Amino acid sequence: MNKFTLKNQEIILPVVVIVFGTLMRLVPHMPNFAPVAAIAIFGGLYLNKKYALLIPIVIMLISDYFLGFHDTMLFVYASILIAGLLGMWAKREKSFSRLLMITLLSSVLFFVITNAGVWLMGDIYPKNGGGLIEAFVMAIPFFRNTIMGDLLYTMTFILMYEFMKYFLQRRAMAVSRRSK
Repeated sequence: MNKFTLKNQEIILPVVVIVFGTLMRLVPHMPNFAPVAAIAIFGGLYLNKKYALLIPIVIMLISDYFLGFHDTMLFVYASILIAGLLGMWAKREKSFSRLLMITLLSSVLFFVITNAGVWLMGDIYPKNGGGLIEAFVMAIPFFRNTIMGDLLYTMTFILMYEFMKYFLQRRAMAVSRRSK
């Protein structure tokens, strides 16, 4: 396989998957059943350090341009960065158990960080311990969708990427054999 093909796989294939994930964020979906954390975890797993955190954030900014900006974006983006760092950590050993663990951890951190952000930035809940607890309790129904979406999208993106990579490698080997 030539260097150009390897470079395409290293950059273009992950970006294709991330763009697909972003498009999935833009289509109507159940509340919190979105590919936000999966995009970041996937970026951390498959992009080099230079792009692993940058591309998911840029794509989130682009999709937020269409969806609308809000007061809690800082908390959402912080959660995305953490999910990307978890993906980078899991890059060393891409086992199913590790991917499951970081995906669930990412869901929990997203829940805690973003709902603390809603409490802090909004005027829905009193600014005391009881208000913070109320913010978390009121968000519990959305947490199930977060977990299900994160698991489904993370595993889908990984399988999609691995399938495309396998297909391209097989194709390159077949072309290489024919040219000999």
